[in-house]
Amino acid sequence: MRRPLYIANWKMNKTEIEAREYLRELLLERWDRSASEVAVAPPFTSLRTAGELLEGSGVQLAAQDLHWESAGAYTGEVSGRMLAELNVRYVLVGHSERRIHFGETDERVARKTRGAEKAGLVPVVCLGESEPARQAGRTETVIEGHLRLALAEANFARRGDVVIAYEPVWAIGTGRTATPEQVGGAHRFLREVLASVAGRAIAEETRILYGGSVTPHGVGEIAALPEVDGCLVGGASLIAASFIELVRSGVAARRDLPPHSADPAFPQAP
Repeated sequence: MRRPLYIANWKMNKTEIEAREYLRELLLERWDRSASEVAVAPPFTSLRTAGELLEGSGVQLAAQDLHWESAGAYTGEVSGRMLAELNVRYVLVGHSERRIHFGETDERVARKTRGAEKAGLVPVVCLGESEPARQAGRTETVIEGHLRLALAEANFARRGDVVIAYEPVWAIGTGRTATPEQVGGAHRFLREVLASVAGRAIAEETRILYGGSVTPHGVGEIAALPEVDGCLVGGASLIAASFIELVRSGVAARRDLPPHSADPAFPQAP
């Protein structure tokens, strides 16, 4: 069974002092590693501190972005090699806010995905449609294009190399959450596209997360969908108690699902 993954994306929030306080509270929780995997994505400035505090805890460290090159004249950028030295396991690529505010293209997302893999990181490829695209009936066209282009340079030599995060743009930071029917349909479609790109075995093993104003009160309906393998959490992850409650609710909703056909030997994070 694919082990659900919950990532707390702090975005541009929390100083290093605030990060310490949050993580100390988070680490009081006794995580059941067999039921879910938890990761925290702080700003770059808190990665070292977070890595030191999380070491040996079972909670994984994630970064919010990276440059596709390992080094060079790219002022202000951070490479995958730098992140790997800080014990980062996951890195977000192509988040909707990067696409909207910084002009991130699918081609750049593809290069970042490959750059993350070369550094030994697991890229979390974010994709989703805008509200006009959904209203025009173009959801599948848009997310298929995002996925195919983003994974054009991906290496699927090892299981668990890539995580997909479906985040409908119209639900990011708006308080609106896609319905279970919309989420389930999008996830099933993405897995079929992934099968055509990487093969059925890889598609069945790849985790596809949902991200889009998910809250502790609404996560149960989403987490209970067999097509959903966890959540990429934004605003609801900024308070440790809220994120803990969200993960608890998601895990509880998942317990009643029938076993998945995927390989039960899905690799566990160290």
